[in-house]
Amino acid sequence: MSDEHKHEEPAGESVMEKISEKIHGHDSSSSSSSSDSDDDKKSSASSLKTKVFRLFGREKPVHKVLGGGKPADVFLWRNKKVSAGVLGGATAMWVLFELLEYHLLTLVCHCLIVALAVLFLWSNASTFINKSPPRIPEVYIPEEPVLQLASALRFEINRAFALLREIASGRDLKKFLSVIAGLWVVSIVGSWCNFLTLFYIVFVLLHTVPVIYEKYEDRVDSFSEKAWAEIKKQYAVFDAKVLSKIPRSLKDKKKA
Repeated sequence: MSDEHKHEEPAGESVMEKISEKIHGHDSSSSSSSSDSDDDKKSSASSLKTKVFRLFGREKPVHKVLGGGKPADVFLWRNKKVSAGVLGGATAMWVLFELLEYHLLTLVCHCLIVALAVLFLWSNASTFINKSPPRIPEVYIPEEPVLQLASALRFEINRAFALLREIASGRDLKKFLSVIAGLWVVSIVGSWCNFLTLFYIVFVLLHTVPVIYEKYEDRVDSFSEKAWAEIKKQYAVFDAKVLSKIPRSLKDKKKA
């Protein structure tokens, strides 16, 4: 009897082990399937994120595209008082120089005359009225920001020269046509107004277009995606009918 009871115990244990293995196997398979489904969801979400069309192919927020920091805050109206003050000051300068035909050199001289006269009279009259003379601050230009500005300006000018050289070499017809079209549009706009008015228009656009685009970003990107697809379609037709018939340069023939 004892031997039979001993034989029955391992048999019962083996049955219980099989049941537990099936349960654990089902749990592991379900957990693996759930993890796989989660991974599939994450991958599909990431693929959807990568498929979202952004204007000019940007991958950063508008604030980062504008350089970040205080200038981007001003352009995007993060502080409405500062942005309104900057835009109002630019408008006042444009009205003063363009509409009232006031000259910059005359304005600078008149401001200096008034400031020097007030400070001079105040300094001399302080001894008679028993008041302290005005504290005139020491104004000087530090060396480091000037060097940084000059270095950045030199880098941008050299990059522009390199781009013009690349375009003039005849290697990229698409870039050549886009630059010619851009210069032609700028020349037309320049014939309508002078440099000051053009600068003011650009300044106003910088204070209006980015904030409107940031507010209606999804709608603008959807519309620009459709427009870009249509432009690519028309360019393919133009390439097939016109550009493909233009003979290649000597360098391209030698390479071929």
